[in-house]
Amino acid sequence: MKIRALIVGLAALGFAAAVSAADPIVIKFSHVVATDTPKGKGAEKFKELAEKYTKGAVKVEVYANSTLYKDKEEMEALQLGAVQMVAPSLAKFGPLGVRTFEVFDLPYIFDNAAELHKVTTGPVGKKLFDSLEPKGIKGLAYWDNGFKVFSANTPLHKVEDYKGLKMRIQSSKVLDEQMRALKALPQVMAFSEVYQALQTGVVDGTENPPSNLYTQKMYEVQKHVTLSDHGYLGYAVITNKKFWDGLPGDVRGELEKAMAEATEYANSIAKDENVKAMAAVKASGKTEVYTLTPEERKELKKALYPVHAKMASRIGKETIDAVYQATGFDPNKM
Repeated sequence: MKIRALIVGLAALGFAAAVSAADPIVIKFSHVVATDTPKGKGAEKFKELAEKYTKGAVKVEVYANSTLYKDKEEMEALQLGAVQMVAPSLAKFGPLGVRTFEVFDLPYIFDNAAELHKVTTGPVGKKLFDSLEPKGIKGLAYWDNGFKVFSANTPLHKVEDYKGLKMRIQSSKVLDEQMRALKALPQVMAFSEVYQALQTGVVDGTENPPSNLYTQKMYEVQKHVTLSDHGYLGYAVITNKKFWDGLPGDVRGELEKAMAEATEYANSIAKDENVKAMAAVKASGKTEVYTLTPEERKELKKALYPVHAKMASRIGKETIDAVYQATGFDPNKM
């Protein structure tokens, strides 16, 4: 209740400040990762372009690394108007009650970024954003991070290697089921708490794109990384719908232009950032990086594919089939 009261108070102060025509419109953009990640750089690019295109009519304040809100708090803060923009991972919409977004969490549903973008830039992505509006949220853009790798303090070469390991996940029923399919023990935990949990042995391992693994220094407390590319981690840049709809039309148009260019920038650098991050992890000498053989990868895919069918009643078979159709996914190749 104290957090909610604080958020309401901050929202009221923010509104009071905005009513003065002499002041710029302030957009507080909160996120939970480091500034030097694809999302962090995308947020800074949006700030730069938004302030440039609106000629100072808008001021964007970026709060990185959970400095304003942790990932469990920022969605409520957005809905209450304490912040105007956040970029949560797509897994965060399930707990909000919009379970269709959990289609992005399904293991091996995308083989590459080209397949992914057929969904995020097409009718499926738009329909998913439309489903947020009854929650008071406006979807603006999908931002890539990348494909996830597994890490632990023991080698992860075969499916049986995961058995009994405490693996940190985001709050997602799909990711929970993914770990259970490997007979691992899923542990839901805030992103900001993962390093210490790995360091102290509260959890044994986790999954992340290389950029997060590196910038959060998780590789320092994980002896093994497996290049599984088993799942996608991306973000939805979202705003408070009431705030967005209340903007002057010309200002909103310039912000849409800034967001489109920031999205192109963020997604263009995501792959390179992850390649560089993994190279840095290897160069550190702290972590052994393993590439699955074709047979081991096929075995992992086979173990994880049943998650698709098991989660169909939660996500919606119609949504899963729409993604299959958009990407050309063939279950027979799993």
